[in-house]
Amino acid sequence: MASSFWNIGKIPELRNRIVFTAALLAVYRIGIFISTPGVDRVALGKAFKQLGGTLFGVFNMFSGGAFEQASIFALGIMPYISSSIIMQLLTVVIPTLERLQKEGEAGRRKINQYTRYGTIVLAVVQGYAIANYLVQGPSGLQVVSDPGPLFYVMTILTLTAGTTFIMWLGEQITERGIGNGISLIIFAGIVAQLPRALFDTFNQVQESSITPVQLLVLGAIVLGVIAAIIFFEQAQRRIPVQYAKRLVGKKTYAGQTTHLPLKINTSGVIPPIFASSILMFPATLANFVDADLLGDITPFFSFNSWFYNTAYVVLIVFFCYFYTAVTFNPIDVADNMKKYGGYIPGIRPGKKTAEYIDRVLSRITFGGALYLSAVCVLPTVLITTMNVQFMFGGTGLLIVVGVALDTVRQIESHLITRHYDGFAGKKGRSIRGRQS
Repeated sequence: MASSFWNIGKIPELRNRIVFTAALLAVYRIGIFISTPGVDRVALGKAFKQLGGTLFGVFNMFSGGAFEQASIFALGIMPYISSSIIMQLLTVVIPTLERLQKEGEAGRRKINQYTRYGTIVLAVVQGYAIANYLVQGPSGLQVVSDPGPLFYVMTILTLTAGTTFIMWLGEQITERGIGNGISLIIFAGIVAQLPRALFDTFNQVQESSITPVQLLVLGAIVLGVIAAIIFFEQAQRRIPVQYAKRLVGKKTYAGQTTHLPLKINTSGVIPPIFASSILMFPATLANFVDADLLGDITPFFSFNSWFYNTAYVVLIVFFCYFYTAVTFNPIDVADNMKKYGGYIPGIRPGKKTAEYIDRVLSRITFGGALYLSAVCVLPTVLITTMNVQFMFGGTGLLIVVGVALDTVRQIESHLITRHYDGFAGKKGRSIRGRQS
């Protein structure tokens, strides 16, 4: 493993890509501390201590703490993610977008262009909502020194420009750096809050809120959950596929045996994000509307309530199936296999193959949904049983581990391409060779 990291420096292209990625992430983190004009950062920080269980807390997590600092990057990359999800859903509904998606690279570039336009629109809308929220005063505190039309215009332009710049940074990292740029920006924002969470935890140990034994148990749980996430994120159900001998022009291609990999967690972190956003909406609305009804139902949507956690699990399971059905079409897979002479042994090509793939996918998706639910409900268990005050686990940990795995895989592919051993060493490379 140590020699593999040493080999990274021997490949100029890989070394330059890593340095380029680190430099752009540093630019992003510096921009976090540049405030939007006309906002009192200290007053907003005090207000945010009361907003951890609302949508603003989720926004703040994904923006790396930029929202509570009234940064020019306060919107973070969330408008781009929302626009991407909307475009994915629209490709299923609108035939024109579905045809574009099947046109290859040219179609994907067109869809990416539409996604950027959607990002700008969402950023303008969310920028206006944030400006209005700041003018009203979160938690009754005045955070805007001079509210007025000019403040609205300045805030919308600043936040929209910040989101556009982050989007550009992410695309540059993807193209000229290492890893997925958008994912790495979210990764950097979440990891940047880890030192403060660890500091708060050790303060609790000094104050005897957490005993040393509980701290050791917490560390063991952290390592166990990370290992479980790595296992499930890499887990696949491989369906064997046989391709018959075929004649193309004057060349005869021999039959070959391969497999169709189906991930246990096809939907990624989308289900927890959707589920938490829906359940946090009443608590967020309670900050704007003074109504007795909302005051009565808000306790049901607190993190420690049984209703919240039960609904959270149900919504995660629902969105796992929903998003998997949107992004993976067994009929298209079966038709493509049939077109190129492929078939699953013992299963008829065409409709029967599609039904078989759908049945297998439904079963493994249920297992993936239970895994996501367990990881996301873990913070509540730790808070109630061990008095841990920071939100360990959940969506943030899934993103951090998933992005780290994807980046390591890309670095490893560069090493193997240049005839170096990957992080798994010669043994891991020989195993991959036998599997292929």
